[in-house]
Amino acid sequence: MTPELIIQLARRSFEVTLMLAAPLLIFSLVVGLLISIFQAITSINEATLTFVPKIVAVMVALVIFFPWMMSYMGDFTREIFGMIVTMRH
Repeated sequence: MTPELIIQLARRSFEVTLMLAAPLLIFSLVVGLLISIFQAITSINEATLTFVPKIVAVMVALVIFFPWMMSYMGDFTREIFGMIVTMRH
């Protein structure tokens, strides 16, 4: 296994991780921002108010994006299995 192959594999793994986490994190970020704006407008400074809506937003995002996430992960898995042939000594 060459150093270039290891670097390529690590880079691709980070890309896949970021792509799979991005939709959930973006939904959570948007909901958190909206709740923060609501709290600033109404002067409600309750720290625990953000947790339940964020959890619900992440669950909704997971339901929406799960088929795409599984397809993306399946493609990556097939790509890794295809690279096994080139990883032999």
